[in-house]
Amino acid sequence: MIKKIQDLIKDEDSKLASYALKNIENGGRIHEEEDHAYRLPFQRDKDRIIHSRAFRRLEYKTQVFIASIGDNYRNRLTHTLEVSALARTVAGSLGLNSFLSESIALAHDLGHAPFGHAGQDILAEMMDGHGGFEHNKQSLRIVQFLENRYAAFPGLNLCRETMMGIMKHGGDYEDSQELQGRKEAGPSLEAQITDLCDAIAYNNHDVEDGIESGILKVGDLSNIEIWNENFLYAKSKYPNALNTSIVRETTRAMMNSMVTDLINQIDFNLNFHNIINRKDLATSWKNGVRLVSFSESMRQKVVELKKFLHAKLYKHPDVLELSNFGKEIIEVLFNHFIKNPNLMPDSYKTRLDSDGKYRVVCDYIAGMTDRYAEEIALDLQLINPLNFP
Repeated sequence: MIKKIQDLIKDEDSKLASYALKNIENGGRIHEEEDHAYRLPFQRDKDRIIHSRAFRRLEYKTQVFIASIGDNYRNRLTHTLEVSALARTVAGSLGLNSFLSESIALAHDLGHAPFGHAGQDILAEMMDGHGGFEHNKQSLRIVQFLENRYAAFPGLNLCRETMMGIMKHGGDYEDSQELQGRKEAGPSLEAQITDLCDAIAYNNHDVEDGIESGILKVGDLSNIEIWNENFLYAKSKYPNALNTSIVRETTRAMMNSMVTDLINQIDFNLNFHNIINRKDLATSWKNGVRLVSFSESMRQKVVELKKFLHAKLYKHPDVLELSNFGKEIIEVLFNHFIKNPNLMPDSYKTRLDSDGKYRVVCDYIAGMTDRYAEEIALDLQLINPLNFP
């Protein structure tokens, strides 16, 4: 017998913890729609995100190493999928709404500019005095307005709770029902978990990619506690394994230790603070209690690893060269289209009067992939091909 959507929602919500965000509490959608016959509200959000153009473009957006450097490095899409898998695991293990965490994870980097954080930095600089640029706000802008897949409404028309999960704490968002709801109730546990799973994913895969590139050496990591303890364990367990296998075993074990610690610490925090329902969550958030956290010992290990990556990988001359290359492309493109806005595609030109030239140019460039930005800059003869790294 095929169950009606109301029965599916009831069945799923009955499995969730009392402080989880239930499907029935999804907040509705800005543009009213009937529930789907077979999919839960947050499940439907997940599907809408993965069918969006912005999601597909993530495949050709930089994580740390630009696509032209090699095919084995993470890109923004593979990073997003890793975050999604981690968030679903953590949420599910705690009786939380895994579909919600997964949807937030899949959307969290939709607004990233090409060329990684270097792209965000230069766009923020170019938009100074014109409304600014920040990739989390751009992700929200994409799902609310910029995607044009549906005839009935702009954006993806996600559930309000999904959009509230995409918002970052302290972000300078325009006033809205979603912003007020987030301020009053605080972020859901599902949203907070996704934030930390984002950090778990990039801390571990950046180590692996850094070693793959040759920029990081295994010996450089020997003083990093979380690396060293897992590396020594992997070496003792697989004494005859190749170094490449030991590296992958080590990063896999590091990630597992972080995830396990996170799950156990959240469970401890919920019990310690006697969290029974979502009202308790809101009260705890307003009182400055952060329920989603590592244990103190793990937090210190993660901070040590992050500092190492900033010093030895993100600030390495080879990585900075790639970053500066990306910044140069974005800067020349931005200045070119500010002077010649009518050279943008029609879908952008039609918004010049309503959104303003700077915001529309920013939307256009932020939505580009690395390779598309490179192609446009070359076609317009804005950059010397001999300068390509």
